[in-house]
Amino acid sequence: MDELKVGDIVIRKSYGGDIYFKIVQIVKKQDGRNFYILKGTNLRIMADAPGEDLEKPSLNRISLNDETYNKKVNTIMKKILLARRNQTTRFRGGVIQRTEDGITFGKAGKVMHLDGDEEYLNVCLRGYKQLGVEAIGRPVPELQQPEVIMDLLKEYRPDILVITGHDGMLKGSVNFRSLDSYRNSKYFVKAVKIAREFEPSYDDLVIFAGACQSHFEALIDAGANFASSPHRILIHALDPVFICEKIAFGSISKFFTPQEILENTITGTRGIGGLQTRGKFREGTPKSPYE
Repeated sequence: MDELKVGDIVIRKSYGGDIYFKIVQIVKKQDGRNFYILKGTNLRIMADAPGEDLEKPSLNRISLNDETYNKKVNTIMKKILLARRNQTTRFRGGVIQRTEDGITFGKAGKVMHLDGDEEYLNVCLRGYKQLGVEAIGRPVPELQQPEVIMDLLKEYRPDILVITGHDGMLKGSVNFRSLDSYRNSKYFVKAVKIAREFEPSYDDLVIFAGACQSHFEALIDAGANFASSPHRILIHALDPVFICEKIAFGSISKFFTPQEILENTITGTRGIGGLQTRGKFREGTPKSPYE
């Protein structure tokens, strides 16, 4: 096998090559062996493995894997934009709506997205932009998120808050109900609680929290509208974006069921769950002739 280096795409043989990773760090052990820190190329997962467990797939296999996820993402993007096309066009932070009576305007919800992984954050910010969602992104390590959340909420006053990054069950953990069994769930929970102290209303501040395999029940109990992961599975990097779009452009006069909010996600209800939630889009009239 060729020498492994940072940036290489690899799979783990012991897991049947089910997930594609990028090597992000190489750690030299005391016995002289290399240990590799891995990050999912499409799924929000961090892992580690010894070199003998890693395999570099062919470029063709890598392309096919990326194509599979890209096709899913593009299908959802087209579905969302098509649903809006006949009734709306972009208008600054919101939209112009054309109706039988003339033209009215509207304002969609604004998102603030905290992410423990800057690379995934940038992927999400591109997704928000493609979908016309106004979004502010801040890369913040998971353990620091509770420390900065209050100041950021005061500064940006978002309608929708995303608190995410990386998570997972710790090796050897068997107690799914204990926060101590998870890598970062306790930080997400603490950040959600602080956000709810800032804004107790589930309608005024909609919160999505969690990452791969996060403690779903604890996040919902802490005050999240939506969270991962009910079945402790991996979630796609763009799932928070699709949830936020549905809420941001959903009418404030409508309560959406969790099934409606999650219908455009890649992971679905095994990876994400939540509560009935009101939309954030407000219609206005009349449209100013000076715009």
